[in-house]
Amino acid sequence: MAFEGLAERLQHTIDKMKSRGKVTEKDVKEMMREVRLALLEADVNFKVVKKFVNDVKERAVGQEVMKSLTPGQQVIKVVNDELTKLMGGEQSKIAHAQKPPTVVMMVGLQGAGKTTTTAKLANHLRKHHNRQPMMVACDIYRPAAIDQLETLGKELNMPVFSMGDKEKAVNIATKAIEQAKEDHRDYVLIDTAGRLHVDEALMNELVEIKEAVNPDEILLVVDAMTGQDAVNVAESFHESLGITGVVLTKLDGDTRGGAALSVKAVTGTPIKFAGMGEKIDQLEPFHPDRMASRILGMGDVLSLIEKAQTSVDETRARELEEKMRTADITFDDFLEQLAQVRNMGPLDELLAMIPGANKKLLKNVQVDESHIGRIEAIVRSMTSEEKQNPSILNASRKRRIAKGSGTSIQDVNRLLKQFEEMKKMMKQMTSMQKGKKKRKGGFQLPFM
Repeated sequence: MAFEGLAERLQHTIDKMKSRGKVTEKDVKEMMREVRLALLEADVNFKVVKKFVNDVKERAVGQEVMKSLTPGQQVIKVVNDELTKLMGGEQSKIAHAQKPPTVVMMVGLQGAGKTTTTAKLANHLRKHHNRQPMMVACDIYRPAAIDQLETLGKELNMPVFSMGDKEKAVNIATKAIEQAKEDHRDYVLIDTAGRLHVDEALMNELVEIKEAVNPDEILLVVDAMTGQDAVNVAESFHESLGITGVVLTKLDGDTRGGAALSVKAVTGTPIKFAGMGEKIDQLEPFHPDRMASRILGMGDVLSLIEKAQTSVDETRARELEEKMRTADITFDDFLEQLAQVRNMGPLDELLAMIPGANKKLLKNVQVDESHIGRIEAIVRSMTSEEKQNPSILNASRKRRIAKGSGTSIQDVNRLLKQFEEMKKMMKQMTSMQKGKKKRKGGFQLPFM
């Protein structure tokens, strides 16, 4: 999970403050000492840390907090507010030109994930905004980057404009925009060249492209795992190009999070998207308030709901819920449920979005994805008749299922027992809810 170390330190500090009925100035100073250390360890820029700590301290020792009935909670609210403000305050959306196409330059150093992010952004624009993007291969120094973008374009069934590696990048970009207008494409995403380090030749080429195409958006792609270096890179690019937004990649990795907490404060440029995994659909709009809540262990219910809305078929969810109410659910239904939940992302990430889960659930529960895979293998080893009517499973059938799924008969028996217990539980819940108004459609995953 992103910010894992920072989140753990801050949540520990906050837990101590919560229990205080009365908060003194000395308590606030002690808390801010811990917060300062946590932020510095997370590789947050030291100037940013100093200002953040001072801003929190100033508000936390004010009259509104000290005279509050719940001063501990008020201090936490102040920390949450200032953390949100530090990361940009509110979501900054991608530009949309009044006269299409909207031109987006994707810039950054080599290895930051720029080409993949270009494809992820194209996919996001089509899937969530009903746009028709075109990607442009302008990294003429790395033929592999051109091949990679074309491969991703085929995977997404999306056009990629390329003129190979012999034409000048600025010419490719200008001709791509002409083509996009002819094809009625409303977004043009230009994948530019990168270098291992910022140099004059790179910047000159990017400035030339910028002057030629007049982009509506210049998005800098930076690797969150490079910590403070990411902020230095952002400063250099911003100084030369005037970047309009940042995309942080690898925010799902074992990162200290300093880049996300520093880049807005240092450059004044908002983080617009965050890469949360390697898959093509794992790019999320960056919400400072939601990220602050996640860091402080308050969960992120809104993102969880959005994931469910995009991953779950609402009509089928209602049908499944009705089956669960009547205890009429089968193993076929269970497989469908499992697939929908897994489409939402890794289970530990979903748990982390539940308020309080960071410290209460994730600390004691290790989500073993391979265990879920074993359950899935057992069910898939059943015949259609067995999935519909598990009561016919005798000893020989169980042996066949165990062998086919690479598990043991004990594993098969355990799953069957849990399945029956779940059906009994659903019956009991239905009888308890009789006479009450039915809830709106939703679903839950058994055995989790």
